[in-house]
Amino acid sequence: MDAGVEGALRAGLEDYELSPEDVALLGDEGAGGPEDAPAGPLPVLAVVGRPNVGKSTLVNRIIGRREAVVEDVPGVTRDRVSYPANWAGRDFTLVDTGGWERKVEGLNLAVAEQAEIAIDLADAVVFVVDATVGATSSDEQVVRLLRRSGKPVVLVANKVDGPRQEADATELWRLGLGEPFPVSALHGRGTGDALDAAVRLLPDVSAVGGAEPTGGPRRVALLGRPNVGKSSMLNKLAGSERVVVHPTAGTTRDPVDELIELGGRTWRFVDTAGIRRRVHLTKGADFYASLRTQAALEKAEVAVVLLDASEPLTEQDIRIVSLVVESGRALVVAYNKWDLTDEERRHYLEREIEKELVQIPWAPRVNVSAMTGRHLERLVPALDTALDSWDTRVPTGRLNSFLGQVVAAQPHPVRGGKQPRILFGTQVSTRPPRFVLFASGFLEAGYRRFLERRLREEFGFEGSPIEVSVRVREKRKR
Repeated sequence: MDAGVEGALRAGLEDYELSPEDVALLGDEGAGGPEDAPAGPLPVLAVVGRPNVGKSTLVNRIIGRREAVVEDVPGVTRDRVSYPANWAGRDFTLVDTGGWERKVEGLNLAVAEQAEIAIDLADAVVFVVDATVGATSSDEQVVRLLRRSGKPVVLVANKVDGPRQEADATELWRLGLGEPFPVSALHGRGTGDALDAAVRLLPDVSAVGGAEPTGGPRRVALLGRPNVGKSSMLNKLAGSERVVVHPTAGTTRDPVDELIELGGRTWRFVDTAGIRRRVHLTKGADFYASLRTQAALEKAEVAVVLLDASEPLTEQDIRIVSLVVESGRALVVAYNKWDLTDEERRHYLEREIEKELVQIPWAPRVNVSAMTGRHLERLVPALDTALDSWDTRVPTGRLNSFLGQVVAAQPHPVRGGKQPRILFGTQVSTRPPRFVLFASGFLEAGYRRFLERRLREEFGFEGSPIEVSVRVREKRKR
């Protein structure tokens, strides 16, 4: 399509009602690239403390609605749950955690572990203590944990319902975390001052994920459920026993990215934390896999999802793949333990892939053995393919020429006597490629999937998710 035809299409858009955002988008079109990735995610504020000190009540107070489950028994909150929040004009992500307890086992141990992770993945922490009980040995353990993390902390003395309890709050100075803010999460007393202090500690952009500089070695997240072979693969790639799989219980995880030479180039394998999964932790594996997957994805450009080819695909495998797609990262699927699969297993695996991984037929696939190192060299071309697709930009003229041909060959079905028409298409960004289509009416989900499939057939995008959104615009009234 030449510039004249494209200009005519753009001019035709003027006959339709366009919002200021539409005009800005069309004006900026083509300017994006690797730098057009968002400046970074919102800062993260984690609310931590031992069980039953009122963390979820405080979270409900902050977000202005009763969303976190509250019950007067310890341990109701078991998961790390994120909520969008705003205070004094500042947007941030608020994380509610389960209670942290020392010397606990089973479920309580899992709750403690995820609170520990929440601190790792937060920019600042609100530490809640029950002022009516005072600082317990568990609270003092949390203080040590917080000090080791180096994160800024606001100390909240909860359950201070009136002036009488304020003396209880002053006792908490001895924790050495600075001034305790007397608060009644239940009644709202004092929460504003505590929040003002917490928001002042937050950076403009989260420093714990996503705000990675562009350039330098490409960043790879090695993901997969427990025992799928992540640590074995990383050690084999690194050529040494680089990863400790059984650190001492009770120590904090020490996230370290691995610089690894592959195919004559240096790659940065971001710390997935799941690699350093504690061997004594047997419960909550599903929860940790998804939590740590998200943390790794925030820092990565491409994910290698490791699946165990010798066993049936699990719900957790599928969930990890979905997380990668939802995060907009490039994707390579590595089927590990290929040396342990026979012909019958490979037959069933292909059927499982067709059924369970139907949403990612576009992801490059490599069959490897992390234990023996078989075919690990195939990772590099697969990673290159996925990252090239992730960075691909389609010229606007070529895109609209393609859309014109597709729509002429297979127009949208007529619905209610009307046939929606695609007016103009543009790629608004890369990493991953995002397309906006202006249309005269609503495009059904099935037709949008058809367009995505045809986009892939025409332009490749092997190894990268793509996003296609539609803006319905009506003709200007004469």
